[in-house]
Amino acid sequence: MIEKKYSDLGAVTPEAKKIYNKSRSLIAGIVGDKNPEDKIRQRCVIATGDPAVAEILRFRNDPVNAGLAALEAAAAIYVDIKMVEAGVVKRGHNSPIITAIGRGDDLAEREGITRTSAGFRELAGELSGSIVVIGNAPSALLTVCEMIEKGEAKPALVIGVPVGFVNAAESKERLRRIDLPSISTEGTRGGTPIAVAAINEIINIRQEKRRA
Repeated sequence: MIEKKYSDLGAVTPEAKKIYNKSRSLIAGIVGDKNPEDKIRQRCVIATGDPAVAEILRFRNDPVNAGLAALEAAAAIYVDIKMVEAGVVKRGHNSPIITAIGRGDDLAEREGITRTSAGFRELAGELSGSIVVIGNAPSALLTVCEMIEKGEAKPALVIGVPVGFVNAAESKERLRRIDLPSISTEGTRGGTPIAVAAINEIINIRQEKRRA
């Protein structure tokens, strides 16, 4: 098998590039390599070590191009928790990365809601045109969906892949019913690795287009 050469902003040393390229070539043979969505599937599979993840990813309303346009405009990337913020690659774009948790703690205490939900409510006026990435908190995704449905916010792209057994599947189903570019997973599976992999691959695609 002839390995295709893949590039990645996160692999900066020769050894890292070699390992990444070998992994990517192997996974491309499993999940396909025909379009940008396949590239996101590849990275999510690598991030989780689970080829079955490719089967639960869902893409609505051309999310890759929506994400690329938002990155080109240097739109902010709003994430639910610090772990997601830490994982998003800082090269290849000019978008600030802003964490919701901790921004609405007074509201969370006052109303008895989760800190991530409160954080996104505090940020409601800033979300339009942005990229929202939620990898952990179903409550945060439900809050974002509610704000979109009420016309209080209109992100350019929502990557909503919270994990868990309470409202995770329901929050992602609700996201898929909204007429907005989105990437999600079906069911209870998801998490920070998938969220980070999805946004990082869109950043990587942008960089590759700029090099072409």
